[in-house]
Amino acid sequence: MSRNSPAPDYSALLQDLTGVMPVERLVTDPLRRLAYGTDASFYRLVPQVVAEVRDEAEVKGVLAACRRHGASVTFRAAGTSLSGQAVSDSVLMILGSGWTQATVEDEGRRIRLQPGVIGADANRRLAAFARKIGPDPASIDSCKIGGIAANNASGMCCGTSDNSYQTLMSMRLVLADGTLVDTGDADSVAAFRASHAGLLDKLDDMGKRVRADETLAGRIRHKFAIKNTTGYSLNALVDFTDPLDILTHLMIGSEGTLGFIAEITYRTVPEHAHKASALLLFPDIAEACRAVVLLKQAPVSAVELMDRASLRSVEDKPGMPAQIRGLAEGVTALLVEARGETAESLSATLAEIGAVLGGVTTLFPPDFTTDPAEYGKLWKIRKGLFPAVGAVRPVGTTVIIEDVAFPIASLAAATVDLEHLCRKHGYDEAIIFGHALDGNLHFVFTQDFGIKAEVDRYARFMDEVAELVVGKYDGSLKAEHGTGRNMAPFVEMEWGAEATGLMWDIKHLLDAQGLLNPGVLLDRDPKAHLNNLKPLPAADALVDTCIECGFCERMCPSHGLTLSPRQRITSWREISRRAAAGENSDALRRLYDYQGIDTCAACGLCATACPVGIETGLLTKSLRGRRLGGAAHAVGQWTANHYGAAMSATRLGLSAAALVSKVAGPGTMAAMANGLRKLSGGRTPKVGEHLPTGADFTPPVNAQVGERVVYFPTCAGRAMGPASGDPEKDSLPTVMTRVLQRAGFGVVMPDGLDNLCCGQAFESKGLAATADAKAAELEAALFKASDHGRLPIIMDASACTWRMKTYLGERLKVLDSVEFLHDSVLPRLKPARQDQPVLVHVNCGARKQGLDDKMIGLAKACARNAVVPEAVGCCGFAGDKGFTTPELNDHALRHLAPQVPQGCEAGYSSNRTCEIGLADHADVPYRSIVYLLDRVTR
Repeated sequence: MSRNSPAPDYSALLQDLTGVMPVERLVTDPLRRLAYGTDASFYRLVPQVVAEVRDEAEVKGVLAACRRHGASVTFRAAGTSLSGQAVSDSVLMILGSGWTQATVEDEGRRIRLQPGVIGADANRRLAAFARKIGPDPASIDSCKIGGIAANNASGMCCGTSDNSYQTLMSMRLVLADGTLVDTGDADSVAAFRASHAGLLDKLDDMGKRVRADETLAGRIRHKFAIKNTTGYSLNALVDFTDPLDILTHLMIGSEGTLGFIAEITYRTVPEHAHKASALLLFPDIAEACRAVVLLKQAPVSAVELMDRASLRSVEDKPGMPAQIRGLAEGVTALLVEARGETAESLSATLAEIGAVLGGVTTLFPPDFTTDPAEYGKLWKIRKGLFPAVGAVRPVGTTVIIEDVAFPIASLAAATVDLEHLCRKHGYDEAIIFGHALDGNLHFVFTQDFGIKAEVDRYARFMDEVAELVVGKYDGSLKAEHGTGRNMAPFVEMEWGAEATGLMWDIKHLLDAQGLLNPGVLLDRDPKAHLNNLKPLPAADALVDTCIECGFCERMCPSHGLTLSPRQRITSWREISRRAAAGENSDALRRLYDYQGIDTCAACGLCATACPVGIETGLLTKSLRGRRLGGAAHAVGQWTANHYGAAMSATRLGLSAAALVSKVAGPGTMAAMANGLRKLSGGRTPKVGEHLPTGADFTPPVNAQVGERVVYFPTCAGRAMGPASGDPEKDSLPTVMTRVLQRAGFGVVMPDGLDNLCCGQAFESKGLAATADAKAAELEAALFKASDHGRLPIIMDASACTWRMKTYLGERLKVLDSVEFLHDSVLPRLKPARQDQPVLVHVNCGARKQGLDDKMIGLAKACARNAVVPEAVGCCGFAGDKGFTTPELNDHALRHLAPQVPQGCEAGYSSNRTCEIGLADHADVPYRSIVYLLDRVTR
């Protein structure tokens, strides 16, 4: 689409799109459009329409509608792109559910993947075969295959030999004209060769002309000898003679400007289990780079370079090795990894590497470790660099990570020049690190795009960077992050007019109307990289360090229903900006109440994936507290003061519901309750067939002698018994006490049990002061019961354990039931493993405590078949959200039911409220993991 073309009629387009997909998957409200206007880059474009496509037919339908209306369209996978590839001011096509098929073939030697598969999930499928996909970007736990292929993303180990371009075997792709071709299917290929003979002939002719031009062909080969994602993959024209191969390899790295990758088949690469790493310190950059040149010929899998500023940025962080502190200026580090198929082959590899390193000077002798804990600490240095800058940047600035590549022979001089250039332009905080074997350097700095003078400084800096990389060293302006928007104006500078003209020819051939992701990869505007810069205004100290990378999104139960953590922060930033500027934000605030606040589970899992440790749920809870009126605070305080009575009322209510369920049946009881909910407009709670009964529990007499432990039965376990249809009838505290006593422990419970609470329920509502007051009461009771902290303290709900661990710090030692059962109880018992399969759910509280392996280990010690369902993270029940906002629970557990194994006895977890929603969606009972241990050790 030409810049001078009339603007599309988006109302007419939207009407057209309703014939392609359900209207509920066409996002038009201003809050979510704003939220989807952000990717991991420093650009913002707010789409007019966001279309959530579920299959290839919908992709073709959206493309057809956009062609009819002359509207541009951008494809988006995870939105972790760093160069602005995944934003649009027109139609943004996002992947809905249905794009996550992964098929392992030929004993793991190849894998067929749809674009919605997360890279790390593909590798998990391949782990049993000791294989992995070649690309290994740093964002592999979050980014999706569609983006990995479209950006030709690489990483620390794959270099130029194992990226998507090199490991591509076949592809299903949808062209701009709506044609679908599967290059792995002979019939599809034959049909395409017939229908698109003209297009293939032009590609064939283009390839022949390039290969015949020795100067141009040589130039292309030279450019791709190092990492290069600037512009299109012109190497396809010299590497292949079949125009279909040329086409598919041009799609790699095309950033959604040539077509839609609907499926890709990769040749996989070995994933050796035996690894060793060493941190090598050199007196200066020159010696480090001399070592890189030598190591290039050695059997190393990764060599990461870190300059002195990089080491300084993390040297005081927890867990960092002592040797990186207090180093002299100029000291440069190389983090080296080697791998082997066997321990013996690894030893031989290390000996070979040691011989190579004998030719260079290091500050300390090379010391390779094969201990996973030790080399994990070393890689923590490298992985902490980007967050280290992002977390300490001034509020209102963004953190930028650029990536370039130089010929290895020039790496030392180029690194020094790059350091000088950063200081020249006032980017004193900048750090430089990268994949040294490929001459690939990343430099990270902070930038304020809210001040014109700062934008001008950035523009001068980027001009000089381009001149340095291309003019002085003939390197790559983009090595692995993709050209995107911020290098599109520099493509001709790097490639020259002839090669760039070839790229424009490719674009026009495959996208004649120019509708696919315009402004990305190629742009004739020399200042395009300075347009649509994203503001990052102050919003709240709880989230101001957010860099909007999107790593959090895969953890969030509401992502795809309403907003993700990144989108909540983006939206609140805009609302805060408008408030500070005196602009009206009422419409956004009204939408945010539901999309941002009410549907946030506040589970905290986002923090476990966030590079800078942000827990967006803390913002949500703070906002909940701010919008509560005085009456709500008074009710919360009354409840806290009369907690025993509130728990008694809960038990009575559940007992009454259980009586109805017994008389009418669970299905009828649930239907009646939900009919009432519908009539009330959602004001009454949703009730499922697995609603708990009222708990029946009498605390035992406290043990006075023997190996005593303090057991605090949490509120949910004291109030909620098993569901009325569950074969188990005893309450959680009864079963926990029984198992502890069976293992030889004497159980002690704190005084005043009925009134005690950790405060979790109050905190989640935004009643922070009330929550902390209840936690303080509990602390005092636990302090007394544990003989001033001498006895172990066990809690039976992981969310509550996490709450008290966070609140108490080091004042008292509290243990989750999962860890105590695994570490201290299981070794004393002799479980008779049951044959019936069980489901295992590691809830958010357990995950945040790092108890995944212990929960699964307990289950596997008790059952021969313990199934952990894929793509089931936070259950979204969130205390009472499963009753009040059930769509959150429904969305979070949408993948659960199909994974229930035949003959499943039950599901097991460690949060009573989570278990309600899980049971409703799996249609089998869910209980605490202690019930399973009790069953097999009776």
